[in-house]
Amino acid sequence: MDIGPGGARHAVASLRAWLGAPDEPAPWVVETSGSTGRPKRVVLPRAAVLASVAASARRLGASGAWVLALPASYVAGVQVVARSLVAGHEPVLVEEHGSLAAAVAALPAGVDGFVSLVPTQLHRALDDPEDTAALASLHTVLLGGGPIDASLRERAAAAGVHVVATYGSAETAGGCVYDGVPLDGVGMALGPDGRIRLGGPTLFAGYDGDPALTAEVLVDGWFHTSDAGRLDDDGRLQVLGRLDDVVVTGGVNVPAPAVAARLREHPGVAAAEVLGVPDDEWGGRLVAFVVGATGPVALDELRAWVADAHPRSWAPRQVVDLEALPLLANGKPDRVALRAMAAEGGG
Repeated sequence: MDIGPGGARHAVASLRAWLGAPDEPAPWVVETSGSTGRPKRVVLPRAAVLASVAASARRLGASGAWVLALPASYVAGVQVVARSLVAGHEPVLVEEHGSLAAAVAALPAGVDGFVSLVPTQLHRALDDPEDTAALASLHTVLLGGGPIDASLRERAAAAGVHVVATYGSAETAGGCVYDGVPLDGVGMALGPDGRIRLGGPTLFAGYDGDPALTAEVLVDGWFHTSDAGRLDDDGRLQVLGRLDDVVVTGGVNVPAPAVAARLREHPGVAAAEVLGVPDDEWGGRLVAFVVGATGPVALDELRAWVADAHPRSWAPRQVVDLEALPLLANGKPDRVALRAMAAEGGG
């Protein structure tokens, strides 16, 4: 089932009917963000969505009412609505209340409150005292949809906001690894190249209209993601980024997300992303897209900053100064737009 037109309130009504259908309904179809190119239509059986809802509640130790601050057309928004409805509560829509703080205030009294955000939203909320206080009043803030800097979590914790980092995708009915640990029933394995594989009851049934791609990524009950990972000393998953985020430049493999994380630690940088683009001389050219805190930051300064923490070969060779990162509707960086900017020779 597709959401179709009508906005978030229509999506809530459609999901309520779908979740409560007496007979097995047609699968829910979620379109991926298309952050790296052509969107995919992910087919989710109701059993997969409900398995995710139940496993999430078990891990968090509670269920309750949710604030919908994400598009209902994407899987994270679908799960917010589903979790709230299954718990017996109407989700509160931020778009109907004007601000995150006002939406949190509209949650029913005496009930645990939750919200799911992407890092950009949490950054902005922590800059607003009213939104920060609202988040601190919630049971949990689920945070996913992109790399999460340690400094952001530290800032949230200092403000009394309980954050749980999630990893997953539309193909896994949303987040299925919380703070590096798979939810109950979710299988996780790493391939020889570090590729993350996920299994269990939350998996999708395939891509609508694309059986070839389905067969490529859904193998023997495992979803082969496009992400690389490693296990830390405690056995928790660390997501290193997309496999194609490893940029081969001058014969050196450079993990672009690690470079971006280092750039975001620079006191003059408000936001940053790093991508690789083809380069005749280097094979791949590492490009930094930077939003300055008070203005542009020089390439030489950024290169030196990266080289202080990583090999010099990891330093970006181009910087594109931006007033704001281009974002998709779900809050993820628009990588297609960023690559186009690099090709235009910005910097």
